[in-house]
Amino acid sequence: MKTFVKVNQMLSVAVVAAGLFACNCEKKSCQPIQEEAWGQLPSGDSVKLFTLTSKTGIEVKITTYGGAVTSIKTPDNKGQMGNIVLGFDSLAPYVKGTPYFGALIGRFGNRIAQGRFTLNDSTYQLATNDGANHLHGGIKGFDKVVWTANPTTSCCGAPALELTYVSKDGEEGYPGNMSVKVVYALEDNDLKITYEATTDKACPVNLTNHAYYNLSGTGTILDHELTIDALEYTPVDSTLIPTGELVKVEGTPFDFIKPFAIGARIDQVPGGYDHNFVLTPVAADSLRFAGRLTDPKSGRTMEIMTTEPGLQFYSGNFLDGTLQTGDWSLVKYSGLCLETQHFPDSPNKANFPSVILNPGEKYTSTTIMKFGVK
Repeated sequence: MKTFVKVNQMLSVAVVAAGLFACNCEKKSCQPIQEEAWGQLPSGDSVKLFTLTSKTGIEVKITTYGGAVTSIKTPDNKGQMGNIVLGFDSLAPYVKGTPYFGALIGRFGNRIAQGRFTLNDSTYQLATNDGANHLHGGIKGFDKVVWTANPTTSCCGAPALELTYVSKDGEEGYPGNMSVKVVYALEDNDLKITYEATTDKACPVNLTNHAYYNLSGTGTILDHELTIDALEYTPVDSTLIPTGELVKVEGTPFDFIKPFAIGARIDQVPGGYDHNFVLTPVAADSLRFAGRLTDPKSGRTMEIMTTEPGLQFYSGNFLDGTLQTGDWSLVKYSGLCLETQHFPDSPNKANFPSVILNPGEKYTSTTIMKFGVK
């Protein structure tokens, strides 16, 4: 399964047929996007913060540093607005270092074994930043660069923020100059993220967003109920590299076909959940239902649709209380990630869906988070 198309083909026809960008909505007036200066990096680069507000009142804040979503405010079952992602209200904590809170991840989300892969008879050594492995793009991945921002609107007239970045040949060990565009669009109760990339040399690409969700806005996510539309998952070794097997979830603590409280079986998973789930296949490049998260306490819900074949469920196992937002210490299980993606270590696993982008092709991917309340 590939999400790459030839640039010289009728891209607009292919994309609309796949249902990725088709406008099945009326143009609506929207709140203007707010832009503010958000500090400066030691390098001297200026950072901005943008606030998108939908007609239904949902508010999303995004910074140009790492393209990170710093806040998503949605109503609970009493109509009270609250932030449902882990993040900070200033730049300094992000520069000091976070575990990828809300950030855009690239060139390759998740892990590559030994930071090494072979492509077209050449072996490439990437930066290793997770023991002996390469994680989330390396030491300075897309999460640690300043993106160029263009406030705009979606085809429906909803507020949108276009972010662009050019990753130079050799950056973190990757071949080729890669041009990347990511668009966040806030359409009523939906946050839609679309990704595009082109390259002048063959290279693996696997883009995603690394938001940590807690629909209560406090405490842990152990009482959250999770559904994942996956009959199989990819088991991992002691360094969290997939073995290459696809294993049935039935009869295991990885079975989320029906909603299950996250904390109910987490003790049966050594270290907690940090695994890729193989989503139920659909037609190539079509949106599929990936999962649903529900918080019984607040009533908040989030449903995920994606064109990606995998979903990485990470239960916040490495949060240890050293980070704090307000008076909330972010301890183990304070937030969870549901990262839409291709499978980890795909460049080294021939049986996994291909992640290789060639010159003359365009990488495209779409993920939609649908926020609601019960």
